[in-house]
Amino acid sequence: MLEHLILMAPATSEGAKSANPLVSFFPLLLIILIMYFLLLRPQAKRQKEIRKMQETLQKGDKVLTIGGMIGTVAGINEAEGTILLKIAENVKVEVTRSSVAQVLRKG
Repeated sequence: MLEHLILMAPATSEGAKSANPLVSFFPLLLIILIMYFLLLRPQAKRQKEIRKMQETLQKGDKVLTIGGMIGTVAGINEAEGTILLKIAENVKVEVTRSSVAQVLRKG
């Protein structure tokens, strides 16, 4: 029975070359690069566009807030970073510029 038992010895390192450590990190680097181009870069680009839209708001623009309120810009307070929205006849609310999600129609 012992004659049927085959012992596997580890390969000797005389002729074997060790792998380059950079090659073993290549898949990880590739995954990080793919995530950057598919997730992070488009998100940063979108945030930049939203910031630009919020900075260029003008009186008379019809806007939609993050909370879902639709109104017309009645005034802009640059010092405080807020805008005055007219949401109905004789009803105005003050919201921050950052709460504007999109401009529906230019004034």
